[in-house]
Amino acid sequence: MFSEKLLEVMKHPGVVAIATQGEDGPHLVNTWNSYLQLPREGCLLVPAGYMHRTEANIARDNRVLLTIGSHEVAGNMGPGTGFLIKGTAGFATSGPDFDIIKRKYAWARGALVVTVESATQTL
Repeated sequence: MFSEKLLEVMKHPGVVAIATQGEDGPHLVNTWNSYLQLPREGCLLVPAGYMHRTEANIARDNRVLLTIGSHEVAGNMGPGTGFLIKGTAGFATSGPDFDIIKRKYAWARGALVVTVESATQTL
């Protein structure tokens, strides 16, 4: 599911954009590549400090899109690469996924748990 190239991108500095669908249209929130945790195949965990609107949107429609990239990892057309990740998500405020996040990020109020359906290299 997660290619070696995507795993390499996650190890480098960069920004992750998370898109959800709200009642009034798309909503985006950002986090850092380094915050992503991979507890098991096909699952991404993201610490949630705020993300209140993201949480509300996911309660209505759990589909999410994430983009992640790094200019430090070679891509298909030269320096830099990026990925589009499609999946579904939920919020965990207790349980094993939350515990993984809380141990590493004491400030997190929850874990955004993304079940990945596809991860496509875009650059």
